[in-house]
Amino acid sequence: MSKTESRDVEKVLKEHENSGRYIEINGIKTFVLEKGSGEAVICIHGVPTSSFLYRKVVTFLANKGYRAIAVDLPGLGFSERPENYSYDFKNFAHFLIKAIDILGIEKFHLIVHDLGGPIGFALAANNNFRVASLTILNTWIDVVNFEKPLVMRPFEKKILGEAELAMITHATWPVMFSKMGVNNAHQIPAEEQKAYVDLLKKEDNGKAFLKIMRNFPGTNEDRELCYRAVKQVSYPIQAIWGADDPALKYEHYGEEIKEIAGIKEVSLLPSKHFLQEEVYNEIAELVDRQAKMIHKG
Repeated sequence: MSKTESRDVEKVLKEHENSGRYIEINGIKTFVLEKGSGEAVICIHGVPTSSFLYRKVVTFLANKGYRAIAVDLPGLGFSERPENYSYDFKNFAHFLIKAIDILGIEKFHLIVHDLGGPIGFALAANNNFRVASLTILNTWIDVVNFEKPLVMRPFEKKILGEAELAMITHATWPVMFSKMGVNNAHQIPAEEQKAYVDLLKKEDNGKAFLKIMRNFPGTNEDRELCYRAVKQVSYPIQAIWGADDPALKYEHYGEEIKEIAGIKEVSLLPSKHFLQEEVYNEIAELVDRQAKMIHKG
């Protein structure tokens, strides 16, 4: 990587960091991307991403009159990566509700994606009276029968996972980003694509990420907790799907969520797994529409 290219990526990272702030949660220095004022919208990311994936959605929601927030989970993005932290989805859910409390938010709209789905479902199930609405992006809900996409399976195994992680570089990531993440990678600046690598690895070189990948939810109790977030709840639920996602295909995971949550129609958008990169305006529009329907009702 050239010095000029390195500076470009560093500039992207600094701009992203300057768009948020740090708070302390249970002794962990935590990065919070936050813009706007009004009703709160909490955006939960998955792996191998961070709040950076939501940067455009957050901006567009803020422009629509919302206080849009995305918190970097421990071990990812700019947040700290404690060696002895329990990197499981229930702990992440507790961590996020603590963050929401510290930010002074009582009620909030919720957007979930990828592993942020099960995390957000656990959060909503245990705090349903605080959820104003739920928007589900490409994720899964039947955690018992979920199988990681082929591209993510090596990270489950020691040695193989470390070797696979070492192969994620500024040179290799854009290929994966284009294949799995978006339809039109050429429309996203190269330095923004490469910033994902830096935000994944940071000072621990991705060790926390590997712990997360080896600690996915999968018990019957976990599944029931997720189901509680979408069954017989008082808040409205919608699903928005990157229709071309080769990893979490709509025909399987989208239809499954549609059935379990009792959603009449899923909004299918022209993107892949990282749909927040391409159809951010449409996502913000649909979140805004659902929120306004609450007030009309």
